[in-house]
Amino acid sequence: MNILITGGCGFLGARLARTLLAQGTLSLAGAAAQPITRITLADRVPPPDDLAQDPRIAFAGGDLNEQLEKGQLPLAGTALIFHLAAAVSGECEADFDLGMRSNLDATRALLEGCRALGTKPVLVFSSSVAVFGNSPEQPLPAVIEDTTLPTPQGSYGVQKFMGEQLVADYTRKGFVQGRSVRLMTVSVRPGRPNGAASSFLSGMIREPLAGVRATVPVPPDTAVALSSPANTVRGLLRAAQASGAEWGARTAVNLPALTTTVREMAAALERVAGPAATALLDWDIDEGIKAIVGSWPSRVETARAQAIGLQADTGFEAVIRDYVRENPGAVKLALQPGLQQEL
Repeated sequence: MNILITGGCGFLGARLARTLLAQGTLSLAGAAAQPITRITLADRVPPPDDLAQDPRIAFAGGDLNEQLEKGQLPLAGTALIFHLAAAVSGECEADFDLGMRSNLDATRALLEGCRALGTKPVLVFSSSVAVFGNSPEQPLPAVIEDTTLPTPQGSYGVQKFMGEQLVADYTRKGFVQGRSVRLMTVSVRPGRPNGAASSFLSGMIREPLAGVRATVPVPPDTAVALSSPANTVRGLLRAAQASGAEWGARTAVNLPALTTTVREMAAALERVAGPAATALLDWDIDEGIKAIVGSWPSRVETARAQAIGLQADTGFEAVIRDYVRENPGAVKLALQPGLQQEL
């Protein structure tokens, strides 16, 4: 089986690729498991060394729109596509044209490339909880369901919702087997901050653990819907594996969400790394970020995801512990007594 991951050299794409390589096989859309022969990572930057050295990994470097326009992306023979490439929320608000090109134009061009194949590949589209937005004219319900009407309040959310609709219609027409999944904010992400409005939800954990100050730009009682990296990848894989009958409607599926508050996240950080960690948090409200993040839902009902075996993370402290376990070189502060031996 040949697999393509757009945005495949980013944090989430690389983690997905590693998971697929470790599995070695994949049951696609309810069919019998097949060996994974090649994973092509399409991105502007090259893959991490461990992936680059695996003979099953191929790299397609460059701008995704240009690659699709020139026919340079190896779509022929590809059975499964994970479309993760995107400009993030903060970037889309700052640069409207960038967001439209990266999130709408590229998605349509990729779907057109799949249509031209005539082989109806499975396409998993990474949408976002940002398709839901709160406004005075149309307040969000207390709990978002799979059937709740998206009302995005930012360009990123609008573009992701348009992508969902494109995937649904190309699926209806029989050009692809599309599965759109709405990702929650992923925390804790390792590495450097990105341009997402939600980037601080990783930074407020990652930076203090590394002994670096971090800014929290929203009030402490801001409620958020989160998912760990491992749980997010689990959701993407399950979307590819589910049979048509299991998947059901063409509309997007809300992936499971852990609902917490920024205050509770800081408390979990202190339980893991003590007061020295939370002392490195600077609570400095940014009205722009507060408005974007505050418009997103924090309580999400995920009946369809649960029906295919997916569950939310059990608690944010466990998410932090997983980050520490997976990224020991990034942790400079002393952990709470007994925790180091446990990890």
